[in-house]
Amino acid sequence: MRTRAEPVPGTWEVYALRYATRAARRAEHFIGGDPHDAPMPMDYFVWAAVREGRAWILDTGFTAEVAARRKREYLRCPVEGLRLLGIEPDAVEDVVISHLHYDHVGSFHKFARARFHLQEAEMRYATGRYMCHHRLRHSFELEDVAGIVRMNFAERVVWHDGDAELAPGLRLHACGGHSMGLQCMTVETARGRLVLASDVAHFYENLESRRPFTTAFHVGDMLEGFDRLRALAPGPRHIIPGHDPLVMQRYPAVPGLEGIAVRLDLEPKA
Repeated sequence: MRTRAEPVPGTWEVYALRYATRAARRAEHFIGGDPHDAPMPMDYFVWAAVREGRAWILDTGFTAEVAARRKREYLRCPVEGLRLLGIEPDAVEDVVISHLHYDHVGSFHKFARARFHLQEAEMRYATGRYMCHHRLRHSFELEDVAGIVRMNFAERVVWHDGDAELAPGLRLHACGGHSMGLQCMTVETARGRLVLASDVAHFYENLESRRPFTTAFHVGDMLEGFDRLRALAPGPRHIIPGHDPLVMQRYPAVPGLEGIAVRLDLEPKA
């Protein structure tokens, strides 16, 4: 494991790994649009919490094939990015899937031994009546959803119904809003509790301005999710949004992996 600081016993090291990006504009990220027609790019991440040689992964990203079809700039396979951090995917035992949208579950099949932690409500959503509506199903890939069904038949899915403790200092929190069964994760670190928001908040600005993101199953739940993030975190500096390029600017890079991975358990830059 490529660590840069001596870990505090009983706490976790936390990494954000950037694997893709896309050009976008401000109006794409706020319901109701935005009066400023300016660029607002979106980054795509997976996250790793590491302690005593064991890694828990949050989300698995998408594949090169999906990137090409959806016109995303694919920087690297998330699995290969994890290897740059010294995390061998075949050794990973537990992966949390925040929700079943294509950019959070697409490379699940590259984790040979892992159990996948998912809210049961998310599977009901992804296989139920709401998928009759293109506006809601466009963020899902059929083969990803079918693949998680296969993992369930192989007894490799751990179902959750609400909040849950995964390990000491590691918890799941059900939020909803962006997707029916969306969940985030809190991690106890040397600088306090981190809230890995995933898509509970896509950008810092969604959260700070209380302006919901455009892809929403339930707008009210999304707004209440912003409040939940604040309640879970010691302060704003402890909330990590799911797609904001500012994450890569605000946190110290892993030496040798500049532009690829940052340490979230270390204090953000001044």
